[in-house]
Amino acid sequence: MNKNTNINTGCAELSAPLNLQRKAAITRGGAFDHAGRVQVNRMADFDMGRTIFGGLEGIARKIMDEKLAKESVWDRAAAADIEAAYAEADLAQPAPAIDQRLIDFMVSECDFSMEHADGTFLEHLVFCHHYAARHYPGHSPNVALLHSILGTATNTFAMDASKLPQLKALLTDFEAIHVETFPSILRLLYNDGLLNELEQNLHRLGELKALRLHRVIDNEPLTIDADNLWINLNYHLMHFVDFMPAANWSTHRADPLLQMFERLSALLNRAGQRQAHVEIVFPGTKTAPVGENRSLFGRISDGLPPAVKLTLARKAIRKYSGLAGHDLSYQLEWKD
Repeated sequence: MNKNTNINTGCAELSAPLNLQRKAAITRGGAFDHAGRVQVNRMADFDMGRTIFGGLEGIARKIMDEKLAKESVWDRAAAADIEAAYAEADLAQPAPAIDQRLIDFMVSECDFSMEHADGTFLEHLVFCHHYAARHYPGHSPNVALLHSILGTATNTFAMDASKLPQLKALLTDFEAIHVETFPSILRLLYNDGLLNELEQNLHRLGELKALRLHRVIDNEPLTIDADNLWINLNYHLMHFVDFMPAANWSTHRADPLLQMFERLSALLNRAGQRQAHVEIVFPGTKTAPVGENRSLFGRISDGLPPAVKLTLARKAIRKYSGLAGHDLSYQLEWKD
């Protein structure tokens, strides 16, 4: 068990230990392939029904099960190095305390009991908060903490839409628009059209005024201006860090999240809008996995073309939006 990083409060409490992969990401400021430093094993008693991905069906469910049902056993020297580096960095720049009002709201008004890609949902949220606080210091880490409170990509909702006024009363206008739009923009990243349109208009991104879209939780229309759209995409860039495999990225290069991470990273670079500090080297030539036990289905899944896996993910997103009554249409507004 890794050393716990708990948030202790006098009232409600969030207890969220950071695992070694997350500590390395926060310390070094990015996502890293730890092949050779960690043994990746299949979990014997993994239950995807307890996770936010429990509603997936068919081959998409099998692929996600193969991705999630993993546990990392770290080399002792590597673990010691990560812990020491994290402790030193945390001493020099401690993670800021999370606003007690937000903790109280999350504990008393929300349900974050579902598990996430690695550990509990709250561990994911606290990681995102701490990462953003250190590596995107110009903007509020509260956005990273609350990014999925209005819905995940798989239609799990931590709170009811009726509580939106209570939530927004705890946030600045800046925080509110980013928390409201984050789940919607995530689905647009999956669904491809937004990235396509931004890539096709690199020559006139300076003329972009706003993005019109629909809020996932209740399908209400939202508008986010161009400056804030780029900021929101940087929150997404940091968010992707927590979905990367612990090791052997070239084996998992067809993972839709890895594909979207790479594409968003390239877009922000080309647009001159990479603001958050996220170091990342994407895999090139496929190599044999090191220290990772692959199931038969896992080996078959590894052979699926990236486009096939991405198509399956997009179909799932369209299905989830349809079930939630969420309109995936959007409009980019340009200056006259």
